[in-house]
Amino acid sequence: MTLSVLTRRADFLAANKGLRVARPGFVLLARPNGGEGKRYGITVTKKIGNAVVRNRMKRRFRELLRAALPEHGLADHDHVLIGRDGGVERDFARLGEELALALERAADGKGDPPRRPRQGNRRGRK
Repeated sequence: MTLSVLTRRADFLAANKGLRVARPGFVLLARPNGGEGKRYGITVTKKIGNAVVRNRMKRRFRELLRAALPEHGLADHDHVLIGRDGGVERDFARLGEELALALERAADGKGDPPRRPRQGNRRGRK
């Protein structure tokens, strides 16, 4: 089975409504996609660093997902990795272990509690 890449914004937004598993280097989102196979997407916001740092993080995540999803990924689910601040400095092997544990938790249906909705005016905040 081949992996396909999420490209549409709507797919990323839909994944955000699914199961959420947070780890020190990333957050894994998993959501059923209605029989479209194993798909993955990667998001790293501008809060993380400059373009070089973000692209390095995306390359590392892409390699981790390509290695882990065929065996450990959830069938017919979208998997989205959101980069966190400490993710780029973390040891690659440790990130792989954390991803395997996060996929295991997602397969068991054990997600973290949903995030609180953002409050009020966002102007002036970074």
